[in-house]
Amino acid sequence: MSRRAPWSRRRRRTLLALALGIVLCGLGAIALPAQYGGTSGLLALLCAFLLVSATAVFVVVPGPGTPGILLRSVPLAASALVVAVLLLLSAPEDLRTLWWLTAAAAAAWTAGAAWRTRRRDV
Repeated sequence: MSRRAPWSRRRRRTLLALALGIVLCGLGAIALPAQYGGTSGLLALLCAFLLVSATAVFVVVPGPGTPGILLRSVPLAASALVVAVLLLLSAPEDLRTLWWLTAAAAAAWTAGAAWRTRRRDV
C-alpha cells in the first residue's frame, strides 16, 4: 500500500480555521443574548458542516489541483444541477430568478465536466 503525502499547509489551516469557527461561534451561542446567540449557533453549525465537507474532499482528492478535479467531476456537477432544479421548482416567485441562474450555472458546469471527461487529450 502506497503511503499518502502529508496534507499541505493551506489544507491544515483551512481545517483549523473551521474548527476555530465552531468553537468561537459555539461559545458565542452560549454567551451572547438570544437575538445574537441564535445566529452564532447557526454559524457554528455551518462551520461544522463545512469542516466535514472539506475533510471529505481533502481525503478523496489527496494531491494538488483539487478545484480542477472537482470541476471535472460529472457526478458532483449533476447532483448540483438536480438540487438547483428542485430548489427552482419549490421556490417562491420572488426567488425564481436566483434559482434559474443557479440551475443554468449548474447545467453549464455539468456540460463542461462531461465534455472534459470525454476528451482524450486532457
